Amino acid sequence: MNLKYDVTIIGSGPGGYVAAIRSAQLGHKTAIIEEDKLGGICLNWGCIPTKALLKSSEVFTTMKKSDYYGITAQNVNFDFKKIIERSRGVASSLSNGIGYLLKKNNIDLITGYGQILDKKTIKVLDKNRETIISTKHIIISTGARPKELPGISFNEDIWSYKQAMVPEKMPSSILVIGSGAIGIEFANFYNAIGATVNVVELADRILPNEDDEVSNYAQTEFEKQGINFHLSSSVDEISKIKNLMSIKLISRMDNKTTTVKAEKIIMAVGITGNIENIGIEQNGIAVVDGHISTNKFMQTNIENIYAIGDVAGAPWLAHKASHEGVIAVEHLTGLDTHTIEKGNIPGCVYSSPQIASIGLSEIDAKKTYDSVKVGKFPLVANGKAKAISNDTGFVKVIYESSTGELLGAHMIGDGVTELIHGYAIAKNMEGTEEDIINTIFPHPTISESLHEAVLSAYDIPIHYK
Repeated sequence: MNLKYDVTIIGSGPGGYVAAIRSAQLGHKTAIIEEDKLGGICLNWGCIPTKALLKSSEVFTTMKKSDYYGITAQNVNFDFKKIIERSRGVASSLSNGIGYLLKKNNIDLITGYGQILDKKTIKVLDKNRETIISTKHIIISTGARPKELPGISFNEDIWSYKQAMVPEKMPSSILVIGSGAIGIEFANFYNAIGATVNVVELADRILPNEDDEVSNYAQTEFEKQGINFHLSSSVDEISKIKNLMSIKLISRMDNKTTTVKAEKIIMAVGITGNIENIGIEQNGIAVVDGHISTNKFMQTNIENIYAIGDVAGAPWLAHKASHEGVIAVEHLTGLDTHTIEKGNIPGCVYSSPQIASIGLSEIDAKKTYDSVKVGKFPLVANGKAKAISNDTGFVKVIYESSTGELLGAHMIGDGVTELIHGYAIAKNMEGTEEDIINTIFPHPTISESLHEAVLSAYDIPIHYK
């Protein structure tokens, strides 16, 4: 069977399906190729189902301390199978929703594995059926997969994030390798529902991409909850003794070894792009460090072929992928489209407490600029945070002294992932401190802390000195 399209997207993740919808809006005859479930890793195995799991553990944690709020709840427990089932149900519902969106926008869904034969031709393999697509433009949105460490492969005892999301039974103990967002979120989930959790990290602090102050504060809070951390350490050897995994860790500070035992291991040490067997090499598409190389419009070195999302490199975030999809489609259409300033992309960790950040850390800002102003506001001084008894954390901002440019913002606390967009808008609009200082924030809300942090940076704080 032969088909013809203006734009064909390989992969239906947050980049792919958004690119397809924007393409259809602009009048292109559009197809999207997907061999698995619509929505890609984010919707089916990442962003969405993990948040469903974390919500369940959050509710369980709150119910255990309900007496503090004047509510009596006896024999509080959980059904692990139902927690997993709810998470999978949420993912399934949203995946079906994407199918509806594709139909409403008259986008053809072609099921199968897409391979680029040449710059205008794609072969789609689905079981014993082969489809040939002729297309003017190709957008590669094949995503990424979890990395394995040398000598350590995923199996029934060493889990990827996929396996960690759908275990048949609750493990009594977990060792997490890697303390980035994925590792910390799983550590939080399993710790909250009663597993013994150890986290090993090669760097000298957890969440190494976050501001130092946030990382240190987060570690203290997680340790209070019972999570154990092994920093500046790597996995030297893994063996299985009866029903437990024995993990020998080696410290890069003094070469001392420590042995930790756990029922299961979660390996969360990064991702690598899905570039194999899709026609990259035979078509001469440039690749750098395992990811497809593009210009600022997501265009590869082959003029009519674009790459978006995780397969096109860091930061590996769904919201970045979606914007890249729009940029690619608008560029191939000939529109004067925007480009992405990576310093304006917010990042979030949905732990308890939550973490959100955008722009430069304090250390990086001071390395880059001659003079900066730093302001911080603790949530313990915020009325709403006190009222809901979630006053752990702070909001921190960094400004360039002479221009008032917002260089970075970093938050840790309840619900901060729902607040970071305020600073994202300010950065994107190139707003200064005056724009935020002169904005009226509703009271009582935790969002007032965004205002107070900026006041602090300019030595005019109101509710905290």
